[in-house]
Amino acid sequence: MAAKKTSELIPLCHPLPLTNVTVDFEFVRGGVRVLARARVTGQTGVEMEALTAAAVAGLTLIDMTKGVEKGVYLESVRLLEKSGGRSGTWKRESK
Repeated sequence: MAAKKTSELIPLCHPLPLTNVTVDFEFVRGGVRVLARARVTGQTGVEMEALTAAAVAGLTLIDMTKGVEKGVYLESVRLLEKSGGRSGTWKRESK
């Protein structure tokens, strides 16, 4: 739902015809990793929609767990890779 609302939340983002959005959760040491993927038809990027979906999913986890752990936090939101659109394919280098 957050991905669909991106244009309402972020200035200058226009509504996109999303064809697929997935949000997956993975338990990792000390936390949960949220991976969001978005797809759209046409020649435009959907990075902001995927990032918004991931951020809101993380905030939802905080809201659901704050009663048990007051110190819960969202550490980072970052783009891991993208393909399509005007700029083509991009992938974050592993460290």
